[in-house]
Amino acid sequence: MTARLPETYRSRMERLLGEEMPAYLASLEERPRAGLRVNAMKLSAGEFLSRSPFILEPVPWCDCGFVLAGEERASRHPWYAAGLYYLQEPSAMAPAAFLPVEPGDTVLDLCAAPGGKSTALGAKLGGTGFLLSNDVSRSRSRALLRNLEGFGIGNMAVSCELPEKLASLFPGRFDKILVDAPCSGEGMFRREPSMVPAWEKRGPEEFAPLQRSILTAAAALLAPGGKLLYSTCTFSEEEDEDNVLWLLEQHPELSLVPVEKTGGMEDGRKGLSGCARFYPHRTVGEGHFLALFEKSADAPLPQGQASSFPADRRSVAEILGTDPVFSRIGRDFDGCDAVVKGDLLYAVPKGAPLDRSLGYLRTGLLLGEIKKHGFEPYQALAMTLSPQTFSSCVDLPSEDVRVIRYLKGETVDLAPGEAAGDEGWILVCTDGFALGFAKRTGLRLKNKYHAGWRWQA
Repeated sequence: MTARLPETYRSRMERLLGEEMPAYLASLEERPRAGLRVNAMKLSAGEFLSRSPFILEPVPWCDCGFVLAGEERASRHPWYAAGLYYLQEPSAMAPAAFLPVEPGDTVLDLCAAPGGKSTALGAKLGGTGFLLSNDVSRSRSRALLRNLEGFGIGNMAVSCELPEKLASLFPGRFDKILVDAPCSGEGMFRREPSMVPAWEKRGPEEFAPLQRSILTAAAALLAPGGKLLYSTCTFSEEEDEDNVLWLLEQHPELSLVPVEKTGGMEDGRKGLSGCARFYPHRTVGEGHFLALFEKSADAPLPQGQASSFPADRRSVAEILGTDPVFSRIGRDFDGCDAVVKGDLLYAVPKGAPLDRSLGYLRTGLLLGEIKKHGFEPYQALAMTLSPQTFSSCVDLPSEDVRVIRYLKGETVDLAPGEAAGDEGWILVCTDGFALGFAKRTGLRLKNKYHAGWRWQA
């Protein structure tokens, strides 16, 4: 790895690290650490740890984060399909961990794909408030949507817009904002060696202006008294501390909030001790940089366009009425507006900052399709349910071979007495956690697991 580092990059790192440079170079020859972050919406970190099939070590800066110490393929365990955890490099857990999201907040993840940080922010909201996950790339946003829905996060929208357009529509509307900015990726050289030639083509000088334009939009979107966390996975001062100093100069209504250091994190440079730096020779993760800002509570609201979004005047319950599938759901949607697009029904949090002029992959929770023969529930809805909130269910142990068969899209047969509730739509679960829907006739389950999510042989 070290033999392929550009000389220009080596010189920069020697100036940054001094006598620690040999330790840094040695760390690049080591194997990257894999991480796992528990979905706190479904179970606590302690509960997961007590039942975990994996060998785990805690991540110091993330209460629900762990380092995978063994060789297990965590992506091939049924719990992964149930949305109980997200596989994430340990230092990448830090941005969402240090943004102090509270239940009920209106949150924006401005550069969100592929969704690791958005799933963490959504889990912090715990089904309350609203999360807008935005990324300019529509193709990358498909993975973002998949990850959010797989985590059971329904109080969200996924948009594909320039930050400047969002700022024109929603000035001062977000309590918490995360900007995990596109960067030169110096902190990912060990994990992704392909970043080295990419750095030679597009280095810090090209990314810094882009980062400043994103931060300008973020400052406008932030509510008075709100907090903005800026992060990169690079070591470049030009992309890190220089951008922090620039933002503070351009926006005097912003001030730095010190990031508490733990697990080998270092202070920022250029007098910015409140910022945090991660180096692979000092921490269990790769390279990262964090800066947390707060906007003054008396900062004036920027002017913007009036936003609007169409919703049905009826509630979800009024639209579905006494539909037999809907009657099995043991949760309400009173805090949501019903949105019908064609035959598809969505539940969108009331008052969410949305606008009909924006491009979305998803607005709210996709409940299902309204058909002539009745309501057909979709996968996204299933991931928000449990045996306690859907009256017809079957709960199979994760080691049961039928669980894998279900995840592959195959028909599943049950033993007498295994399923609870009536025939028809049934929630398939493993170890008490939802996987998806099936249609039950007697002891046979016709598989309705999302075709795009099915496991390949």
